Amino acid sequence: MDWLRNWRRKRVLSRAKLDEGLWRSVLARYPFTRALSSAESARLRERAVLFLNEKSIAGAGGLDVRDEIRMCVAAQACMLVLNLDLDFFRGWVEVIVYPDEFLVDYEFVDDDGIAHQVRGALSGESWLAGPVILSWADAERGGDGYNVVIHEFAHKLDMLNGDANGFPPLHADMDRARWSATFGAAYEEFCARVERREETAIDPYAAENPAEFFAVLSEAFFETPDAVRSEYPAVYGELAAFYRQDPALRLSRMTMS
Repeated sequence: MDWLRNWRRKRVLSRAKLDEGLWRSVLARYPFTRALSSAESARLRERAVLFLNEKSIAGAGGLDVRDEIRMCVAAQACMLVLNLDLDFFRGWVEVIVYPDEFLVDYEFVDDDGIAHQVRGALSGESWLAGPVILSWADAERGGDGYNVVIHEFAHKLDMLNGDANGFPPLHADMDRARWSATFGAAYEEFCARVERREETAIDPYAAENPAEFFAVLSEAFFETPDAVRSEYPAVYGELAAFYRQDPALRLSRMTMS
């Protein structure tokens, strides 16, 4: 039924009404969208229009979801699928946005095997086959290597083949063994660096588990690509092949222009 889906999407795009001034201001907010070519900006706009048509963005905790919030979430999320199909976000329909960090109850087991129930504050969360949950206070910022929207939507891509484990479904022209070896070696080396408290441009939270390593490296890939390419060039190459993008080259072109 691809023809029907494509027909519906063309119909949505032909009827789309977007506040162009607001859209331009959203693109100007983030370095990775400012660096887009005119053709890429147009493609991102199409992805965002379709995303907003297919996904519900709801406020929680008293947040009024205005157009600025919807566009900011859509623009950042769709950067991941700029050169992919929007169906990479299939299987779920809702984004929930809180004004700030939100409290969740969760369980963890300590080194002695004892389970603990705790309450913690989160800036984002992704559920398998469920919603993406975001803090607007975190989602509206960007440019320093931290990006909660990219992080949580990277988890969504990772979950396309089950629970997040740092191994999303790869394209047919990608090598699964090379991905596994590249990310496995980088993850082990990064965890050792964090354990030794070495300086790194990558958020130490990436050492939490392989799923978080993939999500954090995806954030940095778009936000601070030179840092990823410098510290983990092989990982950068795999991410470039997966996302079909080269953010470091894009930013360098913007700097030279």
